[in-house]
Amino acid sequence: MDNNKKIPVVTKEVLLPFILITSLFALWGFANDITNPMVSAFKKILELNNTQASWVQMAFYGGYFTMAFPAAMFIKKYTYKKGIILGLILYSIGALLFYPAAAYEEFGFFLAALYILTFGLAFLETTANPFILSMGDEKTATRRLNLAQAFNPIGALTGLFIAQTFILGSLQSDDLDERGEAIYDTLSETAKTAVKTSDLLVVRNPYVILGLFVLVMLVLIVLVKMPEKKENMNGSVSSAVKRLFKRRKFVEGVIAQMFYVGAQIMCWTYIYQYAETLGIDNRSAVTYAYWALILFLTGRWIGTYLLKYVNSGDLLMYFALGAMVFTLGAIFIPGMTGLYSLVGISFCMSVMFPTIYGIALEGVGDDSKFGAAFLVMAIVGGAIMPVLQGSILDFGGSGYTDIEILGVPEVNFSFVLPLICFLVVAAYGYRTQYVHIDLHQV
Repeated sequence: MDNNKKIPVVTKEVLLPFILITSLFALWGFANDITNPMVSAFKKILELNNTQASWVQMAFYGGYFTMAFPAAMFIKKYTYKKGIILGLILYSIGALLFYPAAAYEEFGFFLAALYILTFGLAFLETTANPFILSMGDEKTATRRLNLAQAFNPIGALTGLFIAQTFILGSLQSDDLDERGEAIYDTLSETAKTAVKTSDLLVVRNPYVILGLFVLVMLVLIVLVKMPEKKENMNGSVSSAVKRLFKRRKFVEGVIAQMFYVGAQIMCWTYIYQYAETLGIDNRSAVTYAYWALILFLTGRWIGTYLLKYVNSGDLLMYFALGAMVFTLGAIFIPGMTGLYSLVGISFCMSVMFPTIYGIALEGVGDDSKFGAAFLVMAIVGGAIMPVLQGSILDFGGSGYTDIEILGVPEVNFSFVLPLICFLVVAAYGYRTQYVHIDLHQV
């Protein structure tokens, strides 16, 4: 342990590229958290049910699954920098497509724009994560990735601020009358059409501005010279994949990552619906999402520090068990205490993505780009799980408290899905440390 302390997490030689690549973590965090509230927003503007509205997340996180492996093949053939450039191009195209989507007022067009936007995010994540891991000694790789990932919530907080200030706070479809009932539901079809047009423009503008900002980042990345690690190009793609899937630690890591991302997106998407059952409108609910991200950021920094002293598998298990306790609180404790428990889950989720990522890729060497691709593809959990949770919410109707299951409203019960996900993550952390089988080979 003493020797590990002497190894720097980031050396002076790679400090500038580390800072530049780390800025990308904030950039995709922004996209993630400006989009999470859009599930509730689109539901109201376009009068969708919960399952239909959850397709926002299916499109968003489905793009990761579609493009992660092609991204890995691209950056293996070319360079990290070219992968980043292509990712930023796709990111900006997807964001700018919100302009024609709002003009056509078609939900499918918005979904297509989000799908393309996340093609770019898949390139960025598939590139940036292994790039960060490669920027130093393997003994400090997981700590280095946790450090870079710590800037992701900063972008996420900015995304939430934009969503609250410039989108949710300006939506007419979310206005309530003096009795607390939705005004939008009482309007004539002509009036509803006018409100829908206005609200879709409100949704459109931040994404278009985001697309333009990404183009500025693209120019910056193009102009700055970045060192490239020389890759071993020997062997076929199929042989690399076969080597990876002979490693049980890697395979189980991909599974754990899929369940973790599913849990994260469910907790951050349906916090708005949970709050609404307590009489809290969407704009006000963003405050609780803020606190969730602040706890997430705090947990990320604390977790990165603890990794100096605690084994990564142990840390993952302890945080996952903590998340399960908070999730049980969100399910079974009524009122604001349940909402606070839902917020508290974020502290425990903080270390999960980079820690699973680092454990799964330990010792994979030159196969890390393809390993990274499968771990990014595992983000598909964020596409599938929210749709399943939306289906639970639709059991009794399009509301959130139409029926009770196990004595709690359906919105509370729906968090049984994140509970199961955290159990899978805890099991992975436990198995990497305490199960006496060869976790490196199937």
